[in-house]
Amino acid sequence: MDRTIIEILEQAGSQDPTTLKIAEQMLRQWETQYGFYTALFKVFSNNSFTINVRWIAVLYFKNGVDRYWRKHAPGEIALDEKEFLRQALIAKFDEPVNQLAIQVAVLIAKIARFDCPKEWNSLVPTLLEVIRGNNSLAQHRALLTFHHVIKALASKRLIADRRIFQELTLNIFNFILDIWNNYTESFILLILSGANDHPLQEAIQKALLSLKILGKLIIHGFPKPSENQRAMLFLKMIFDRIRTILDCRKNFMSRGLEVEIFDKFIIHLTKILQGVLEIHPFCYVDLIPTTLECSVFYCFTEIGQSLVFERFIIQCLNLFKEILQTNVYKPAKVIQETKNLLTLRAHQLKQEFFTLQILKEICIRLVTHYFVLTSSDLEIWNTDPENFGFDDCGESWKYSLRPCTESVFLALLHQFKDIFSNVLVELMQKHYQPVHPNDFRGILLKDAVYNAVGLAGFDLYDEVNFDQWFSTTLKLELNDKSNNYRIIRRRVCWLIGRWTGVKLSAEYRPELYNLMAQALRPDEDLGVRLAASDALKLAIDDFQFNTDDFIPYLERIFSLLFCLLKEVNECDTKMRVLYVLSFMIERVGNGIKPHISSLNAYLPELWQESKNHNMLRCAILSTLVHLEIALGSDSIMLQPLVIKVIELSCDMNQEEYIYLLEDGLELWQALLQNTPYQTPAIMELFKKLPALLESSTENLKLCVYITEAYVLLNPEELMCERGSGIVESFKSIIGDLRSDGIIIVMQLLELCLITAPQSGSQFIKPLLLKIFESVYEGDEYPMVWTAYLTIVARILLNSRDIFIQIIKELSKRLGQEFKEDFVFAQVINSYIDHMPLVTQHKEKKLLALALCSLLDVNSPSAIFKKFPQIILNIVETLNDITKINDMGCSTDSLMIDHHHSPSQFEDVGYETEHSLRKRRVTFNDPVHCIVLSELLQNQLSDLRKLLGDEQFKLMMLEINPDLDQQLKEYISI
Repeated sequence: MDRTIIEILEQAGSQDPTTLKIAEQMLRQWETQYGFYTALFKVFSNNSFTINVRWIAVLYFKNGVDRYWRKHAPGEIALDEKEFLRQALIAKFDEPVNQLAIQVAVLIAKIARFDCPKEWNSLVPTLLEVIRGNNSLAQHRALLTFHHVIKALASKRLIADRRIFQELTLNIFNFILDIWNNYTESFILLILSGANDHPLQEAIQKALLSLKILGKLIIHGFPKPSENQRAMLFLKMIFDRIRTILDCRKNFMSRGLEVEIFDKFIIHLTKILQGVLEIHPFCYVDLIPTTLECSVFYCFTEIGQSLVFERFIIQCLNLFKEILQTNVYKPAKVIQETKNLLTLRAHQLKQEFFTLQILKEICIRLVTHYFVLTSSDLEIWNTDPENFGFDDCGESWKYSLRPCTESVFLALLHQFKDIFSNVLVELMQKHYQPVHPNDFRGILLKDAVYNAVGLAGFDLYDEVNFDQWFSTTLKLELNDKSNNYRIIRRRVCWLIGRWTGVKLSAEYRPELYNLMAQALRPDEDLGVRLAASDALKLAIDDFQFNTDDFIPYLERIFSLLFCLLKEVNECDTKMRVLYVLSFMIERVGNGIKPHISSLNAYLPELWQESKNHNMLRCAILSTLVHLEIALGSDSIMLQPLVIKVIELSCDMNQEEYIYLLEDGLELWQALLQNTPYQTPAIMELFKKLPALLESSTENLKLCVYITEAYVLLNPEELMCERGSGIVESFKSIIGDLRSDGIIIVMQLLELCLITAPQSGSQFIKPLLLKIFESVYEGDEYPMVWTAYLTIVARILLNSRDIFIQIIKELSKRLGQEFKEDFVFAQVINSYIDHMPLVTQHKEKKLLALALCSLLDVNSPSAIFKKFPQIILNIVETLNDITKINDMGCSTDSLMIDHHHSPSQFEDVGYETEHSLRKRRVTFNDPVHCIVLSELLQNQLSDLRKLLGDEQFKLMMLEINPDLDQQLKEYISI
């Protein structure tokens, strides 16, 4: 088998797809065979084979551990094979190829996470023994393996596993700390002695591996590191090591040598501090002064900055900010007395450190050094203005210097508002006057100050008269068209956008739109135009936005934004501009109608261009939704594109549907709600709904709303020709729905019964048995009960025949001992008993109308046995819905005035065609066109004639006298 495996492994590295596929199939067949992983081990541990074959062997072994090493896993590796592999993997540490050594180390760590220490108690002692040895290569490989093992064990979170890891930490921490110290001292001495690169690299790599082990141990291995003397000694040593290694790094750079390994070592030192601060903040309290002093020295002094590199500055500033923002260092955030003492101590240490002078220096340094655009920033602006224009977002402060410094600035500002505000005002006053276009340094400083003022907008609310600043200086600076001043023009656009929501009077809004329109001109720098686009988005998004103020500039701005959309090339930038257009359309509504022809012509092209960019397609979908809503019935001009977009977005056979489905469903709903009439293409889309419903209930609500729109748009075609699939889908999922899902489905079924009483009853018939069964059993949530009862009531009103058919089917399902009359009686009893739980007047009247319809001689005897309860429910409903009108007469409050007609409803300005269709259907709803008291009067009169006076009087005597008196207020008997 070994020879065969080697051949298959060679084929698995082939570039020929056919050969590769055959090899993968064969390896997949062997995955659960006894001895397969032993054979793989023999391959990757044998140096005589090619690196490619050994690499594939170790990867398959590693993947097999993930799948088959766990106890009781399907296809679990045999116990004796596991035991052999555990011992074989740690028999020697002499792998010469570093990348393979890493894979083997990760492989051992994966097994250790399952088996160490219970099934593999020899692992850690063996690794420590090799680390103590004199074989340099074996020592490095053992450290590498131990690092991955410790990393794997530290990731376990069960209490028992954490306890084991803590015991392991107590046993090995001092040894690893000594190892780390020795290796660190060694490479420092080697640097000072001018040693060559190889021994130096070897020493620092071992020091880095032992440092990574120490980091996991101190963060995850001590419940409280502050209670272990050597743990705290190590944390305090970190700051001295940082200074020493930075000096060594500078020495190395001066010799023209590579310093990447030094950077990794220093960064990992700071990561350990961050980890302890995050996981053990109370243990970090005594380190707060040293951390702050270190951060300020390296980030805010000339001497310190001569030693550092960008990533280290980011790490220091993030440590600095974390101390500022840690909740347990804020007295008001802590309740427990024991913690409160440490909280007060931390707060006191921060207050003592942040003197007035230090805060001023930090603020000035942040603004005038870190916020200033660099030559590399300007180079990006020149070569790639679209990407330069993006504001960093998310967690970019963790790895990017500019957002990092901005987040530190804001953290300091919020805690030391008065001091920072004063400094910012002084900087504003210093840089208030216009800068000469040739004073490039002055322009950069002004840009940095404006950036700070924009970030601090809400905190400077009382300090800055933005109206005056806007109408004088900022306006003039936007009109300076010199090339260097593009930096100021871009920043002014950004600043106006930030301050619009803070403090800009309504009277200046028109001027803002005018200035942004100027900044959007095609001859303007692209970076400025993008900033103006973003500023407009913020201005339109503000709660003080007034459509009337904006309308005079709408055509011009819309046209300029459209030109910008066509001009930019990056999909992210197109999406950014498109969202501004989309938001503008949303805010101005149908005011956009005269201006969208060009956008409508361009969107199909943009949709085609965005084939491989799903996020841009989501933006296009959002824009189309807003256009549909804004255009109303005129949106018919969009239909060719909209239908094409929906077909792709809602097609489960397309890969893109995962990204586009939700927006596609919203567009589909908007299309149906705004189309004035159905078309074959619109109706053809319906066939996609059943599959969407059956795949997941995640979008149930939207799918139901879309179906509802189809019911109103073309009820007969839907129910008679196209709708059977959707009913079957509802039938298959209704048992899995929660209460809210059942309710919205029942509301859809009720709409079918209102829109087309006869065909609607036939249409939903497959679902009725489940509904009647639920009513029969009587164990549902009240809101669901109401929904079920409305369907039963509609069926009673629409088709007594179908009602009887369902009763017969229910009787058969329950068994022969359940006769039809008994089932009918039980359903009606449940109906009557639960009717008082219905609170909405509309539903209650519907149920009362259905009960009235049963008061005839053709009804089963169960109806007359419940006659007093039926009359009680009807009278209580009459009490609820009867109002006294202006003439002093009693009226049914749910009736639509008989003088109204459908044509008069058309004169009312409804939002959508859909809502108009819904109103027309409502007009024909029995609840709104049948007077309950009149129906009751007619039913009882007919019943009296058919039964005879004597029998009718006997039946009426069963009614409570008080109820009889109330009944006579509504009808005459």
